[in-house]
Amino acid sequence: MATTTQGGGLAVKTKSRTGTRDRLASPLGMTLLYAILIGGALLASFPFYYTLVTMTHRTSAILSIPPPIWFGGDLVQNYNELLDALPFWNALFNSFAISTIHTVMVLFFCSLAGYGFAKFQFPGRELLFGFLLATLMVPGSIGIIPLFIVFRNLHWIDTWYPLIIPGIANAFGIFWMRQYITSAVPVDMMDAARIDGAHEFRIYWNIIVPVIVPALAALAILTFMGKWNDFQLPLLILKDEAKYTLPVALSTLQSLRGTEKGVQILGAAGAIIPILTVFILASRQFMSGLTAGAVKGG
Repeated sequence: MATTTQGGGLAVKTKSRTGTRDRLASPLGMTLLYAILIGGALLASFPFYYTLVTMTHRTSAILSIPPPIWFGGDLVQNYNELLDALPFWNALFNSFAISTIHTVMVLFFCSLAGYGFAKFQFPGRELLFGFLLATLMVPGSIGIIPLFIVFRNLHWIDTWYPLIIPGIANAFGIFWMRQYITSAVPVDMMDAARIDGAHEFRIYWNIIVPVIVPALAALAILTFMGKWNDFQLPLLILKDEAKYTLPVALSTLQSLRGTEKGVQILGAAGAIIPILTVFILASRQFMSGLTAGAVKGG
């Protein structure tokens, strides 16, 4: 509802909004709200709980009717079969090492390039940045064959280099950092550092990097999860089983262990737990980085 003021303007009545807030703030309203939120949280977390349950059972129990909803006693047997089937811990270390090294390099080169696009004027900057964004529309699978030929000519087949080097200065990372640096880092701060005699890399390292930590955390999580789950390129490049990443190693479980579901689910859970841990540890910075643009209005 609205009423006309003496000046001809409109005054919006907030009585209905106030009434809605009062009803939500009442004990009954808060109880209902918390019940809905708790129910939604339980519903969303049930797949993770059921994964933990099924990895402690054998196939016969998992496929039984009704299915098990509590933990079983076959976890040790499934774990032993998992280790017999593949070098699980070695593959886990390979994935962690590759993902960590790649993520660190992405953070460095993308933030450095984003800093250049955000704070420096040079001929062709907008054209180059537009071309960079255009590459986001090209499906990555198109370049698999040319990349494989390049890697073969560089003698990179069956090494970690093709899994680490490509993409360390990717279009999304540069765009993400450029947008954040543009809105978060004032030019006056950089000019003051230059007057004090700081060179450009010191400005980047001592001024830019501390300010963009939330954006770095968000990019780190997205990059780490993407590299951790990468399956196609490692499958094509890696030949030696000792160099397998975890997704490639887990793909062999179906043929090695038949259809034993408990073993497969245990291996899948082992692949989920590390990235879930990384997300939990950096979740606050991750959300801060995602919402920073909306808060700053940049």
